[in-house]
Amino acid sequence: MTVAPGEPGALTPEESLLRDMARDFAERELAPGAAERDEAERFDRALFDRMGELGFTAAPFPESIGGAGFSYRAWTLAMEEVARADMAMAIALSVHVLSQYPVHTWGSDEQRARWLPAMLAGEALGAFALTEPHAGSDAAAIRTRATRVGPAAAPDGYRLDGTKSWISNAPEADRYLVFATLDPGLGRDGITAFLVEKGMPGFRPGRHERKMGIRACPASELIFEGCEVAVANRLGGEGEGYRIALSALGEGRISIAAACTGLAQAALEVGARYLTERVAFGVPLAEQQGLRFVLAEMAQQVAAARALTRAAAAAKDRGEPIAEASSLAKWTASDAAMRVTTDAVQLLGAAGYSRENPVERYMRDAKGAQIYEGTNQIHRLIVAEHVLARVSGS
Repeated sequence: MTVAPGEPGALTPEESLLRDMARDFAERELAPGAAERDEAERFDRALFDRMGELGFTAAPFPESIGGAGFSYRAWTLAMEEVARADMAMAIALSVHVLSQYPVHTWGSDEQRARWLPAMLAGEALGAFALTEPHAGSDAAAIRTRATRVGPAAAPDGYRLDGTKSWISNAPEADRYLVFATLDPGLGRDGITAFLVEKGMPGFRPGRHERKMGIRACPASELIFEGCEVAVANRLGGEGEGYRIALSALGEGRISIAAACTGLAQAALEVGARYLTERVAFGVPLAEQQGLRFVLAEMAQQVAAARALTRAAAAAKDRGEPIAEASSLAKWTASDAAMRVTTDAVQLLGAAGYSRENPVERYMRDAKGAQIYEGTNQIHRLIVAEHVLARVSGS
């Protein structure tokens, strides 16, 4: 049953095709085992491989580099459908795509040819290694060191030392985009990006993160102890890593907003179905005006999240700056997901609190989205900065 309002803006045939394919896959293959994977905290690589076969791992990339050539708005449609069935798999897919964007945008022809084909095909799982124990929202504060090996002016390579934390898709991932600093005293100007493969000497996974939600998407520490990386694996120039990270995160936040919209949509559908089926005092709960108002407000939240997400994606497709739009979308959609899933639990009462019902999992999954890809407090700062800049004319 679908209770979503009409699509904000007519979809192209290509967008409808991708959405329908994602919906069919999600309902047939993802949804049936989502609760079991969450309970076991099990990432199913076979399902990820299946998304590669269907082209989801290459969907928003141009055909010139081996991508599927869909618009970013089309990509949000696919993300919404995947998350509607399984938020954990949606996050794994989103992070995989996020880790490819910097290589596509900043990489040399050689790097793109060497790094991307297996990732676009879904054969190599990607991860984005930025966060550290002392550097979450303040990405410029990372401490993982990149020490030049050889002459400072023309190094032969770099030695990485330090610890990353909360890295989604680790340790399952095969390819990692890793951010390290040449000198912590340089702040953001010292941050540099590197392409690191699983199994490289001096690089190993650390502690597995035990999470409240999205438990079927793995996350762990990454430990670097003298991991030597060739110059050919440095992405961009020295000191360009901060710009690279921010450019990728802008795109990733739209993807996360789409996933949150799908999660909220799933909770809305469960809530609506329950009100029509559950009878109290001789009539369906749907006859109670107070509960109808709750359901209507849930639908309002979903519609607002969807509209802002599609608007941000359309801005990216037009080549416009997306920092403000992506923050608005991610902040609004993740707050909407938290509110709608919480309301769904309340509507269902004891049934909603039970682990036999999916809405308690939806609520746990929603909470993380208010924290990762930039906390929603950070997004408020970003939006305010843009508003004030327009007022001041700067």
